Amino acid sequence: MSNSLYINSLESNSGKVLIALGIIELLLRKTPKVGFFRPIIKKPVPGKQDEHINLVLTYFHLNQTYKESYGLFYREASELLGNHRQDELLEIIISKYKALESKCDFIVCEGSDYVKESSAFEFNLNQEIAKNLSSSILMLGNADKSNIQDSISAVEVAIDSYTNNGCSILGIIINKANPALLGELETALNQKYPENNYLIAIIPYEADLFSPRLRDIVEQLQAEVLYGEHRLDALVHDFIIAAMQMQNAITKIKEDCLVITPGDRGDVIIGMLQANQSLNYPNLSGILLSTGLKPEPSIGKLIEGLYDPLPILSVNSDTYETAAKISQIRPSLTPEDTEKISLCIKLFDQYVSLDKLEAKMNRVQAKGITPKMFTYNLVQQAKSQRKHIVLPEGKDPRILKATVVLISQDIVQITLLGKRSEIEQVLKQHGIQLDLDRVSIVNPPESERLNEYIEQLYQLRKHKAMTPEIAQDYLMDVSYFGTMMVYDGDVDGMVSGAIHTTQHTIRPALQIIKTKPGFSIVSSVFFMCLEDRVLVYGDCAVNSDPTSAELAQIAIASAQTAQAFGIEPLIALLSYSSGSSGQGEAVEKVRKAVAIAKELQPSLKLEGPIQYDAAVDSEVAAQKMPGSEVAGKATVLIFPDLNTGNNTYKAVQRETGAIAIGPILQGLKKPVNDLSRGCTVSDIINTVVITAIQAQND
Repeated sequence: MSNSLYINSLESNSGKVLIALGIIELLLRKTPKVGFFRPIIKKPVPGKQDEHINLVLTYFHLNQTYKESYGLFYREASELLGNHRQDELLEIIISKYKALESKCDFIVCEGSDYVKESSAFEFNLNQEIAKNLSSSILMLGNADKSNIQDSISAVEVAIDSYTNNGCSILGIIINKANPALLGELETALNQKYPENNYLIAIIPYEADLFSPRLRDIVEQLQAEVLYGEHRLDALVHDFIIAAMQMQNAITKIKEDCLVITPGDRGDVIIGMLQANQSLNYPNLSGILLSTGLKPEPSIGKLIEGLYDPLPILSVNSDTYETAAKISQIRPSLTPEDTEKISLCIKLFDQYVSLDKLEAKMNRVQAKGITPKMFTYNLVQQAKSQRKHIVLPEGKDPRILKATVVLISQDIVQITLLGKRSEIEQVLKQHGIQLDLDRVSIVNPPESERLNEYIEQLYQLRKHKAMTPEIAQDYLMDVSYFGTMMVYDGDVDGMVSGAIHTTQHTIRPALQIIKTKPGFSIVSSVFFMCLEDRVLVYGDCAVNSDPTSAELAQIAIASAQTAQAFGIEPLIALLSYSSGSSGQGEAVEKVRKAVAIAKELQPSLKLEGPIQYDAAVDSEVAAQKMPGSEVAGKATVLIFPDLNTGNNTYKAVQRETGAIAIGPILQGLKKPVNDLSRGCTVSDIINTVVITAIQAQND
């Protein structure tokens, strides 16, 4: 088996990027040294990059440059072939591929796009490229045909041709299939190739993946945005031409459709804006005004007075020319579009046999635990016993985007705090496709549990001069309300901090949930996902200058956290000297902490004081601390103070490209975790998953 896989589509718009995302996600669970290569690409306009290369490199943080990721531009390839210089063309591609191969364990190659300027030679050229790169080939077909035979005939022709040319076929994937025909398509292919042991998979058509967003329409039609610029992430599932009278046009609209109408049709504009607000008609994605005409000033004044109106775009072309252009719009996929990316990976994991694919790519050997394998294992662990997590900041778009992924993959149950109408408004504004019927929404002032929570909070805090009236005021704060939900067992954990400060998140937990027996403080850890292993750093976020006793508690809590997440705890308490070589107050604090921790937990494998290099580097450890069962192999690193820990984790993160997951709070009776106010959607997903696992362990 080769150490590369060539995704060979047989026509344009087959969804190669879905397959590439799924395969790379799978490979990164085994090794971080995965490469992505496109032998031939279209030359982007100045200032732009190839969309697929930019997506894969940015989303997966692959260790390669843009220029290392492709061989030639289409125009260059056409000129070389036109001058009968195919050998030179192949040499250029092979040379660039080999340069990338030298730094990778496995390379995913994505074949050409079948653009008009080169489609005549692409079939044979892809065949020759894959053969010369010694890549196994994954055939990708497109099932948007009228019958099953038409959907697989191109695959049959390609496999015959490639096999006769000595190419190695790994499998067949048919994409964009009618969901009702999945079984028949798979049966037809298995009957056609019963002896080949091909990987065979059929992936259904998913409208959200192949529907453009409004911003795609703006960019590709060079449309002017008149209103609603902040709502251009909305998906466009269909479009209608509203050239008839309004009472007839309104009957044609569908969910998430774009209405095309001449710019002087004020009646249609007003009618469609009203229809979008009505509960009796579907939600629209926007209005596109043709002919270059703009709404009359009176209509414009009306629109400007509306709260958050629909996006309204304008183009110069006439109505039917505009409709023809819309039908040719190609949806883009950017690294920031986490909803579509997550959907791609979910579809791949669901419909492709990962075990069979992995077995056929058996040249890739796992090296330690990679960041992707760690996060993949976390998700699988969370899904094994679904927990219920409350997200108090229900109106934050990042929270809602993360909820889409968490719910669609059945990782956890989610409760959002806030008014349903306001959450719906945010979803519309940002084009987020979240089915609110799959989540719980609680507005604290209207909750049926409010009076019980008031009484409980009063009883818990009356020794601190709490009154029922004050308790009610506190519970109007979403952090306090969410914490009471956790305390009372209505949910299993809470994640907050995307909007609020760390103290705003932690203070209610300390007052209501409180610390576990044996712990007097709450501390934190980060999971530092390095290239080939995951380390636990504590405490880098909460305690500024812990005492020896507190440092011992942090070490014990961090060891328990590591154990809970499948990391063997080999604990190093860090200082500026190793063993007995150093003296001073700071070193003595660590030395005393080690003694306390060993007394409290004699079974822990623990070393300190020890320097960072001696803790993680076996050669340094052999010189500074020979015979230690922790030195050189430490997995849990405890920093002496917040200044050291916070700066170290950020330095490692920035300089090595490590993924830092956290901070993860530890020491509480029930799990509450804090987000950074600069958190990404991925950060939120990871933190919710970890909170769910903490709830499982509790």
